This record gives sequence, C-alpha cells and structure tokens, in this order.
Amino acid sequence: MSGADTAWVMVATALVLFMTLPGLALFYGGLVRARNVLSVFMQCFAVACLMSLLWLLFGYSMAFGSGDGFWGGLGKFALIGITPDDLRGTIPEICFFAFQMTFAIITPALILGAFVERINFAFVLSFCALWLLAVYAPVTHWIWGGGMMADGGIFGAVGTKDFAGGIVVHETAALAALLLAVMVGPRAKRHTPPHAPVLVAIGAGMLWVGWFGFNGGSQLAADGGAAMAITVTHISAAAASLSWALWERIKFGKSSLIGLVTGTIAGLASITPASGYVGPLEALLIGAIAGILCQEAVILLRDQLKIDDSLDVFAVHGVGGIFGTIMIAALGHGAWIAQLGALIMVGVYTIVLSWIIAKLVGLVFPMRVSSEDENSGLDLAAHGERAYDHTS
Repeated sequence: MSGADTAWVMVATALVLFMTLPGLALFYGGLVRARNVLSVFMQCFAVACLMSLLWLLFGYSMAFGSGDGFWGGLGKFALIGITPDDLRGTIPEICFFAFQMTFAIITPALILGAFVERINFAFVLSFCALWLLAVYAPVTHWIWGGGMMADGGIFGAVGTKDFAGGIVVHETAALAALLLAVMVGPRAKRHTPPHAPVLVAIGAGMLWVGWFGFNGGSQLAADGGAAMAITVTHISAAAASLSWALWERIKFGKSSLIGLVTGTIAGLASITPASGYVGPLEALLIGAIAGILCQEAVILLRDQLKIDDSLDVFAVHGVGGIFGTIMIAALGHGAWIAQLGALIMVGVYTIVLSWIIAKLVGLVFPMRVSSEDENSGLDLAAHGERAYDHTS
C-alpha cells in the first residue's frame, strides 16, 4: 500500500462527493424557478443516499467483481469478505470502493436536470435505482472493470480509452436524460428564466474544484499523471468558458454569466475522458472547441428540435463527453474502432434499457405530476416546503 496514493484518492473521493453535494444541487437549483429549487435539492440528496446503498449492496460487485465480460457478478455483495488490508493496486480496495461510489452518485444525479419542475419524486428514485444497476454498473464493468471493452476485449489489444467517464458517466447519463425529457414532455412554462444565477455560478465553481478529484483521482495515484490530469482539466474548463462567452457575444451581442459557467461545465465534461492522455495544448484545443460545440447543441435541441431538456444535460454533458471521447482517437491517443465502437454500443444499450426502465417504473408511479402541482411548484406540492419565506 502507498500512503500517498491512498491519501490522494481519499481526498479525491471527498471532492467528487462535493461535486454533487452541494455543487450540482446549487448549479441545477439556481436554474429552475424559485418554487422548484427545494425539489432539485431533495432529488440530488435523496439520489446520493439511495445510490450509495445500492452501490454497497450490488453496484460495486456488478461493476468491479470478477465475473465475465458483461458483468462482474455478485461475489463482492455488500463488501462481505473485503477487509481494510485488501488492496486494489496501491490503495485499499475499500478506498477504491468509496471513490467509485461517488461516481455512482453523480452519474444518475446528472440525469435530474432533464426533467426538473414536472417530475414525480417517486418515479425519480425508482428510475435512478434500476438505472444504476441495469445501465451504469454493467457499462462501468465493460470499460473500467476489465469487461468486454477493456484491453484484450472485443476491440483487440487496444481497448476503449475513457480515463474518467466520457462514456461511462457523461454519455450514459446524457442519453438517459434526453430520452426522459422526450418521454415526460416539455414544461408548461419552459421559458421562465433562472431564479438565481448567483447560485448557478457558485455551483459551477464547486463543480470546477470538485472535478480535480474526478479526473485527477482517476489516476489512483499521487504522481505526475494525476498532476497532469488536474492541469489539463483546468485548462479545458478555462478555454471553454471563454469560447462560450465569446461565441455568445458574437451571436447575441452579450455574454451572460449563465453562459460563461455553462461553458465551464462543457469544458470539464469534454476533457474528462481524455484527461489522462492529453497535454495542456491539446486540452486548450478541446476546451476551445467544446465551448462553441456545446452551445450550438443547446440551440439545436432547445430552439430547433423543441426538446425541453430543461438544464441542457445532453447538449453539455452528452455532447461534451462524446466529443472528448472522439478526440482521444483524433489526437492519436486511442484507436478509432474502440472509441467509436464503444460510443455506439453503449449508446444503443443505454437508450434501450433506459426506455424499458422508464416504462416499467411508469406502471407503478406516474412519470409526471399533475398540471396543478406543476403550476404551484414541486417544493410545496411534493415536499410541503418553501425555499424562500418572503414574509419573515
């Protein structure tokens, strides 16, 4: 065991949890109407709790157990038999479990942004629970757990390169989000502006800081590779923030704070799969393109296709993660067949399984709240609380 590696991965674990709680909650919460902000926080916190328990019982074993090429089996159910002295590489396996648990938390949480302000809370928890086990855990095994898309798998000696989750996290979550946005339908008031851009900016800042653990921690060592992953993560985020703001100024005459920080997230999502393979100048290129590419994707989905992916999950996380995955091959750090093949196979699998899960859960819990509850806001209708008491 390496004490330095273990200490760094424990810090990275805290940083990745910080991305969801409170980073993503603030980022998403500020973008909705004031009457729905607590519902967003409630969904983020409840999903974090439920995914943690499911990861302990089943998810970790399914993703990182010694099963076959498709799934890891249940040999590590509830971590039975795993002691603090058991190692995975140079760190305790229990530390690796905790680090990967934070990824299992934020991935379903990303989906929440697609259907805020009109989704049934019971549907959210049920869908995310089944989705974690049926989609996220198997895909994680395929690419990170030694499964069929890793080195020596179906793509030959050079397997799919996805350092920190362009496919495993961003593509899967974004495709599920896009599908559910179409299935649930648009909000009744989809053009209402964000109620608190300041919360969005604070949340984006927390996500930026937390992303150092997300990408740097994926090195699983306190070494130069982790330092480079952190560096290229920062460079890409900075470049995408500025390119988004500049493109917004060129097209619309003004650069907005919401646009700037959305560009930040686009740059972070795009560098995620490539952060363990590229250098600073390559990261600059990825980020600069991502800020424009993801902004055009937002306009395409929102204005031309009329899809109410409320908080632009697919346009930012999906397009960004897919773009970064492709850039690994384009920059010569991976094989085209492995990168494109994995994107296609995981994409089809995610869409099909997500649709099946949504239909099954919909038989038990309605997907959408009533029009009356949507109008009054989910904070009161679903949780009996208000975020702001203006009379006190």
